[in-house]
Amino acid sequence: MPSNSSQADRRQFLSTLSLASLAALAPRGAFAQKLAETAQTTEGPFYPDKLPLDTDNDLLILNDGLTPAVGEITHLTGHVFTSSGLPIRNAFVEIWQTDADGSYVHTAGRQAAKPYDTNFQGYGRFLSDAKGQYYFRTIKPVEYTLMGMHRCPHIHVAVSQKGRRIFTSQFLIKGHPANVGDTVVRNLDPKALQTILVDFKALPGSKLGELSANVDIVLGETFNELQPSSKDSLKGTAKGIGMSRRRG
Repeated sequence: MPSNSSQADRRQFLSTLSLASLAALAPRGAFAQKLAETAQTTEGPFYPDKLPLDTDNDLLILNDGLTPAVGEITHLTGHVFTSSGLPIRNAFVEIWQTDADGSYVHTAGRQAAKPYDTNFQGYGRFLSDAKGQYYFRTIKPVEYTLMGMHRCPHIHVAVSQKGRRIFTSQFLIKGHPANVGDTVVRNLDPKALQTILVDFKALPGSKLGELSANVDIVLGETFNELQPSSKDSLKGTAKGIGMSRRRG
């Protein structure tokens, strides 16, 4: 177990992070032309069958726990845009993935020979801000085999608006050797695949060996269809998740 001092350092580092401080990692010139829509994929069978008690955007620390999850710490950032480059505010962004040993928080998605990392949240959610920005702290995904199927490393992602799921996909590690034989990869057009391949880079200035991964989600629906009214901006699926920004 890490010392209280190291835990304090980790929490202090996270508390000083903001979407603004990570904005430098975002690509420039995004609005020069119509953006390519982000490829959609299957949700997969392991969306949580029971949500964890903690569902904020920090998947490494459960509630007020002291022991972090095992894995390479990754700061996942990006924007939610329309294809014309307009930011989508109050988009309800969800991610879910396996722990470092290839087990999901879903009760049917566990490795038989390895215990699930009870310090890993496995699922998180976040409401995009006025610039369409989202942020998660999680771990770099790992490859695994479940139900007889081998999968390349990936993070599941979904976006909902007004209580309706409007986007589902998976973020993959760019250049990972397991991508070649993966079922999801084989079923995607090569150009579409490029929109969900993500670079995991060393986070500048980090003393903990942390990574950054920046990927924008470009939706193919019009700006007017996706903008919530003032009355229902927090209704439906996104209701009651204001605390999802408290560690971002």
